[in-house]
Amino acid sequence: MIKTAFVTGATSGFGLATVQRFAEAGWRVVATGRRVDRLQALADQLGRQRIHVAAFDIRDADAMQAALDARPDGFGNIDLLVNNAGLAQGTQPAQHASLDDWRTMIDTNVTALVTLTRALLPNLIARRGGIVNVSSTAANYPYAGGNVYGASKAFVSQFSLGLRADLHGTGVRVTTLEPGMAETEFTLVRTHGDQAASDALYRGAQPMTAADIADTIYWIATLPSHLNVNRLEIMPVSQSFAGFQVHREA
Repeated sequence: MIKTAFVTGATSGFGLATVQRFAEAGWRVVATGRRVDRLQALADQLGRQRIHVAAFDIRDADAMQAALDARPDGFGNIDLLVNNAGLAQGTQPAQHASLDDWRTMIDTNVTALVTLTRALLPNLIARRGGIVNVSSTAANYPYAGGNVYGASKAFVSQFSLGLRADLHGTGVRVTTLEPGMAETEFTLVRTHGDQAASDALYRGAQPMTAADIADTIYWIATLPSHLNVNRLEIMPVSQSFAGFQVHREA
């Protein structure tokens, strides 16, 4: 039986690599994102019998539902939901941060994720499927400027544990994946397009790649059905834990 994955944020980074990894392994994939040209290129690359693309802003609940309703035959039953779409915006401390940036992170990382999950839960239960929610090490380790981004990812991690409790007995597996430093468009988005800042962050660090995360998601999804990875934190070897910061009066 051919299985079907539903992957959000599929136009770059983790999402793009995940779509490619699953399609190459023989899965059907529903790939969603905002950038129509990238989605069309992805469908052309992987073949429209394997890939169904849906372009919409995940923060738009009506557009999301319309995309769900418009899935063609062969893409209606979802065996795996990969809630990957998410972002960080801004690096300022809370007292100087943009409220618009905060709202964008909450609307994307929290509200959109729970809306899509709720919409697909009946199907996932019927299929005894799985959910992989992409969180972050920022969910567990605060840092200056992380404020709402870290809080939104902490929500994702806790929501995943709550789903596990609620879905007890259904056969549905739920995993929260918490990656550390990985070189994608993440920092470009966070800094509103500052390529120099992105290059400086990753230079010489040997960060994880999107393919590393896609391989991890595929491993989680293809474990025997009686096994559940509740929470998986993953970092590059070059990254570890910082000390506490201390302010000293002059």
